[in-house]
Amino acid sequence: MRITDIKTFPINIGTGIQLVVKIETDENIHGWGASGLSGRELAVVGAIQHFKFFLIGRDPRQIGALWQEMYRGQYFEGGRVLTAAISAIDIALHDVKSKVLEIPIYDLLGGKQRDYVECFASVRFTTKEELLHYSRILVKDGWNMLRLAPAEFESQKDPGVFEPRTSIALLADWVTELRKEIGSKITMGIDYHTRLSIPETYSFIQRMPKGTLDFIEEPIRDENPEAYKSLRQMVDVPFAIGEEFSSKWQFMPFIEQNITQFARIDVCNVGGLTEAKKVAAMAETHYIDLMPHNPLGPICTAATIQLAASCPNFSWLEEINTPAQYMGTNAPEFYPEQPILEGPRYKVSDLPGLGVTFNEQLALSKDFKPIEIPRLRKNDGSLTNW
Repeated sequence: MRITDIKTFPINIGTGIQLVVKIETDENIHGWGASGLSGRELAVVGAIQHFKFFLIGRDPRQIGALWQEMYRGQYFEGGRVLTAAISAIDIALHDVKSKVLEIPIYDLLGGKQRDYVECFASVRFTTKEELLHYSRILVKDGWNMLRLAPAEFESQKDPGVFEPRTSIALLADWVTELRKEIGSKITMGIDYHTRLSIPETYSFIQRMPKGTLDFIEEPIRDENPEAYKSLRQMVDVPFAIGEEFSSKWQFMPFIEQNITQFARIDVCNVGGLTEAKKVAAMAETHYIDLMPHNPLGPICTAATIQLAASCPNFSWLEEINTPAQYMGTNAPEFYPEQPILEGPRYKVSDLPGLGVTFNEQLALSKDFKPIEIPRLRKNDGSLTNW
């Protein structure tokens, strides 16, 4: 069995963009993968073009060896662009191999440990009214874990301005009110999307009653583990970190020093299922659960379901298309077959492969338009994080 082609499909879909990858073989068995480096899809396409030179003609079943060659086959190893390309190819190779062997992907990862994968609802809001409204819908529908994704700056006079102290004052009050309304049985966290500094994060946590939040996700940037270690000593709320990490080496200090309490692993960024399984094992040794990042589409969802099914240390999978909000990233015209939510969870399929089909002709019929993420600035005009 040999790889005959690797095709890339950058697409505009729903509220975002995706890069879908297809691996074709000489036995008419193909596999699907996806890259998670949103906003830099064309850079990943370029990396995949480089990989094609030595992957065409190779045996797609030798996943581990091909991973090593993709990662170490250039002098400048790693980096988010290269690893996003490796991730997409690695997922597609698992899709191929499970179809060849006629077994579920989780059997390639050690076997199934759960029948369902529980999800948390991502709640994006710009006003207090939206926050309360969306949360009420989800709690009524049986969702017992909410991850708040604030975008309150978008409701202000200038949606391109973000002032941390203004945000802290608003959100601390809104989140406190929400906790009072939904009670203590619902697990609730917030994603500050690296918009804060260390003292700002401390101020935010201090403004709310103890027990308001069950975790805070990535309040500061992640380049410096020592900075997070300092913050860890200042606040008593668990951290969820890792959606931007592109290797087990980036996860290593956060896991080994117990800086994070949830590993926000992204199979489409970290290096695919091959690398994700290694990170999961590292996390298990420190009693850290996986809380996978899942903002893309059905391929990322399906691959992460297989990872979650095979790991003992799993908590919740991110879901952005919920009864409260629909982002359109799983549009059925692009994905005729895909995992389907059953309430707040996905059933683990026992069929071979990802269980996803992709409409190539539709993708090819549409022009791809690269999208830049928003740029946020403070009142003084200086750039801050989105």
